[in-house]
Amino acid sequence: METKQSIPLLTPYKMGPLNLSHRVLLAPLTRSRSYGNIPQPHAKLYYTQRTTPGGLLISESCVVSQTSLGYPDIPGIWTREQVEAWKPIVDAVHSKGGIFFCQIWHGGRVFHQDQANGEAPVSSTDKPLTCKNMYGGQFIPPRRLRTDEIPAIVNDFRIAARNAMEAGFDGVEVHGAHGYLIDQFLKDKVNDRSDKYGGSIENRCRFALEVIEAVVSEIGSNHVGVRLSPFADYMDSGDSNPEALGLYLVEAMNTHGILYCHMVEPRMKTLEESFECTESLTLMRNTFKGTFIVAGGYSRDDGNKAVEEGRTDLVGYGRTFLANPDLPRRLELNAPLNKYDRSTFYTSDPVVGYTDYPFLETTDTTS
Repeated sequence: METKQSIPLLTPYKMGPLNLSHRVLLAPLTRSRSYGNIPQPHAKLYYTQRTTPGGLLISESCVVSQTSLGYPDIPGIWTREQVEAWKPIVDAVHSKGGIFFCQIWHGGRVFHQDQANGEAPVSSTDKPLTCKNMYGGQFIPPRRLRTDEIPAIVNDFRIAARNAMEAGFDGVEVHGAHGYLIDQFLKDKVNDRSDKYGGSIENRCRFALEVIEAVVSEIGSNHVGVRLSPFADYMDSGDSNPEALGLYLVEAMNTHGILYCHMVEPRMKTLEESFECTESLTLMRNTFKGTFIVAGGYSRDDGNKAVEEGRTDLVGYGRTFLANPDLPRRLELNAPLNKYDRSTFYTSDPVVGYTDYPFLETTDTTS
């Protein structure tokens, strides 16, 4: 008979100064229910439903400025009103013993028409996205950032990190994955610059590392994680040598003492599907000195195996955790999982597809 102690995913782990009771974390998930980019009271129930004592949650992406609004009704962390709106949500997670990190991001050229206010989104490039936006339309062609404009974007991340800590979060995760602004600088299939931010791996990583350095200097390395997806080509963001890119980044992050590195598995070619591949995160796992986190299509069995074999310290669950707010309990009991409903991922409904997924025990559904 299995016990918690015999299930690798449910064993305790010390992440820097933080004591985790298990290794299952809520991965960041855009939910588009922060009307007017202000976190709403219903987010308190959503996050606390998924909170366990000593469990780690990473918030949905929080934009760092008015110019980085990639999707409709996503929360921000750049204004006083947003900070104040986050406080009761973070407090509620803490009241249940959870550990809560705020993911901070800039969408770059991933910017929807109804939010552009007539201005072109900024990016590392002026190349337009070829994929469709969530409404089936075309993305607006971006404007290439001038070299002298980049420090202001770096400072936006610094201020966002400071605001997140003021809101009560335990730390921040810098979103450097999935084809958003930082990734638009990192990947050579996007970045066509000829200045100090383009060309070589060192130059393409410069913006990401300036952001990381700024955030670390503002709130301390023990409060900083970074999410990367070197192998993914989501939002036209492929790279010709993803392993070299990822390795360069984790080696550089080691010099800053980053708390954790959150890597998306190479089998996740996009956010929507996986594919068979022979590439792996092993070299990056063996190189990074902090906590290593993997995410991307994990089940109970392969999550347990990844921890047991030492391929990761923690495993992020996204859509599975969305549909199963009591996921750690279900993994403990090897109980059946609710199926997620993709059609309700990004609606504005404050309940349906958000806080109405059933628990194993109905008494657990409120907080």
